[in-house]
Amino acid sequence: MKVIGAGLPRTATTTQLIVLEQLGFGPAYHMRDLMADFEKGLPLWEDVGAGKPDWEAIFGDAQSCVDFPASRYWRDLMDYYPDAKVLLSVRSAASWVASMRETIWEMYWGDGIMHHVTYAQAAVDPVWRRYLNLMRPMLYDPDTGAVACDPHDDQSMMDAFDRYNDEVKATVPADRLLVWHPADGWGPLCEFLEVDVPDGPVPHTNDTAGFKEGITGGGLAAVNAWWDKRDRPTSGLHGAPMT
Repeated sequence: MKVIGAGLPRTATTTQLIVLEQLGFGPAYHMRDLMADFEKGLPLWEDVGAGKPDWEAIFGDAQSCVDFPASRYWRDLMDYYPDAKVLLSVRSAASWVASMRETIWEMYWGDGIMHHVTYAQAAVDPVWRRYLNLMRPMLYDPDTGAVACDPHDDQSMMDAFDRYNDEVKATVPADRLLVWHPADGWGPLCEFLEVDVPDGPVPHTNDTAGFKEGITGGGLAAVNAWWDKRDRPTSGLHGAPMT
């Protein structure tokens, strides 16, 4: 592990994934890796939450990690990998809250279709329920959450976001830390990582639409699959013939 991404979700972590792999620090471990293989990943991350981490089993040959759940444990990882550098992705607190409201927050507390599909899937898919039970305390739990706050209050969320970033800045030695936003360009990042600056601009990935598509579409697919496996009645509601 050469680079530890400490930035919270919705701070251009997908862009960081692409950038780090482009710069030669791949594979980069990201939330996508957990979601691609829940059977392997969930027990490992549940063990982390229980205080029994096996970082080698989780990361394998990854040279970098970004996004949750890895970034939640930036402090543990910087101790476990003492030669790794730490990359803190940032944005304004207000824009972070706005992005969360459209995506991750909506999953847990919203009143839109994504929220209701998320919990309909949890009702029929115990693995998905385990995932939700793993992730929710990592963010908002008053004792263990990275951004412990009142998730229904914008100012509370913004304050928690700033506290989190301030803690990273105050804890990581200056020579191991880069605070970075993609708008800063390649220069600071490449100097920090001691690599050449690539041709072209820093890739820009805004995956809000993709997030909604993936969560809602995946949930609908799971519910539909469960519905297709049901024992079908021979007659409809109130004895109506089946059509």
